[in-house]
Amino acid sequence: MILEMKVPSPGESIKEVEIATWLVKDGDYVEKDQAIAEVDSDKATLELPAEASGIITLKAEEGDAVAVGAVVCLIDTAAAKPSGAAAQAEKAADPVAAPKAVEVAAPAATTYATQAPSPAARKILNEKNMQPTDVLGTGKDGRITKEDAINAVPSMGTPTAGARGSSRTKLSMLRRKVAERLVAAKNETAMLTTFNEVNMTPINEIRNQYKDAFKAKHGGLGLGYMSFFTKAVTRALQLYPDVNSMIDGSDKIAYDFCDISVAVSGPKGLMVPVVRAAEKLTFRGVEAEIKRLAIRARDGQITVDDMTGGTFTISNGGVFGSMLSTPIINPPQSGILGMHNIIERPIAVNGKVEIHPMMYVALSYDHRIIDGRESVGFLVAVKEALENPLELLMNGDAKKALEL
Repeated sequence: MILEMKVPSPGESIKEVEIATWLVKDGDYVEKDQAIAEVDSDKATLELPAEASGIITLKAEEGDAVAVGAVVCLIDTAAAKPSGAAAQAEKAADPVAAPKAVEVAAPAATTYATQAPSPAARKILNEKNMQPTDVLGTGKDGRITKEDAINAVPSMGTPTAGARGSSRTKLSMLRRKVAERLVAAKNETAMLTTFNEVNMTPINEIRNQYKDAFKAKHGGLGLGYMSFFTKAVTRALQLYPDVNSMIDGSDKIAYDFCDISVAVSGPKGLMVPVVRAAEKLTFRGVEAEIKRLAIRARDGQITVDDMTGGTFTISNGGVFGSMLSTPIINPPQSGILGMHNIIERPIAVNGKVEIHPMMYVALSYDHRIIDGRESVGFLVAVKEALENPLELLMNGDAKKALEL
């Protein structure tokens, strides 16, 4: 029997997908539920599982745009599994039966992390005026570590010495859609950004005091900064509801719930899954949900439903070493909060100069619907909550708020 595999619908508004990568070759034997391809929609990258076991015949090439419901491959379910496959696998797994051979190191697999520098390594390479391509990474999957960057020696030759090649690759459907949305956000909104700074000492003191107990009580779950920021944002959104609204034509849509989109990095680029009803979640609930979504993004299992909706976005550029930025609104939302790295700086406290861990925060907002008073007031409310989390976010009882 020949089974026609058709492109399933990833979401209600999606009419076509793009074959990003075939994970099998034409004529391979595939098992039921085995991932056979990665397909890009304009919202996410999804795996396509085999609907049955058999010999596969591919009907589309990598990079092809395929309509939802179109046939992308055929599976001959009557075909027998190659007899040599199981015996060969068993023989390879048997150290006694396997013939001795000279050990040759296999080349490392190239992944998205290959020659990608860590934030510390990137800073050192920039100071040396070097490119990541000039350094051989020794970290996991070829990632460039801080030590690699320190040990790297800039070329003393002429600037034009060495290879000067270039390559051209087609952007994925997801990346093209992200590009379109970013340009639309710049062109179709009256976007402004307001800035403030936050003294992170109170949060650090709470984390240092309770993070071990929190981790032990909640099955290894970490007490990070995102739960504090998410709680501070939901509180501020309730104080300034215009920031939690959006424009639809000539109407304003206001929400009485806070679905917070959280920007996370995945193998295919930036993903923005949504933490639903974040205003009702505890610190543990926020941390658990963000961890779940981050794992799904990392493993390429994020779905359209995970990223649909959202009334406000939080983006943490600080994990990559960003000191200050103007984040771009995630349309049709009206606001986005940008977090940045934490740097110890001298500040005035009660007339004295003290050194504290400080973070710049930025709120980009759509001025068509949010006035300056609301935007500044919102960011000040976020700052106040982060600098007094015990009273404003934990109701005066850290142990109870952290469910310890």
